[in-house]
Amino acid sequence: MTTASPLRIERATRADLLSVYRIESASFAEPWPYAAFERFLSEPGFLVAREGDAVVGYVVADSVPNHGRPIGHVKDIAVHPEYRERGIGRDLLARALGALAAAGCARVKLEVRVGNAAARSLYRRFGFEPQRQVPGYYQDGETAIVMVCALGR
Repeated sequence: MTTASPLRIERATRADLLSVYRIESASFAEPWPYAAFERFLSEPGFLVAREGDAVVGYVVADSVPNHGRPIGHVKDIAVHPEYRERGIGRDLLARALGALAAAGCARVKLEVRVGNAAARSLYRRFGFEPQRQVPGYYQDGETAIVMVCALGR
């Protein structure tokens, strides 16, 4: 009997991009293009979860200027379908929030589909609160909920 390798969360590298893109494509009806991930390689909040040599999930988060104090933005997060419901998304989000806090962010925002109850539940566990809805945010017309949380509480 073989046991699973321990999960490691690390900064994403160029070598990870194809795996990240494949997870993105398997996870979303409207996946980001490969080139979108390349733009975030220098961000400390672009992290991958590895089990052994395999990338099994990722999160893309960055900070943007906001009236003199940066605000964090979780842009994308996904776990390979075969690895879901193991807490990997939770671990990725926790590490990304830590990276954003270290970058000086006191608040973090994200957008989530109104119909994605599992993601909304995860975000609520981290203190994210709905702020507003954006009708037609996604290409298919679905509404987004903008959620915000305070860091360092």
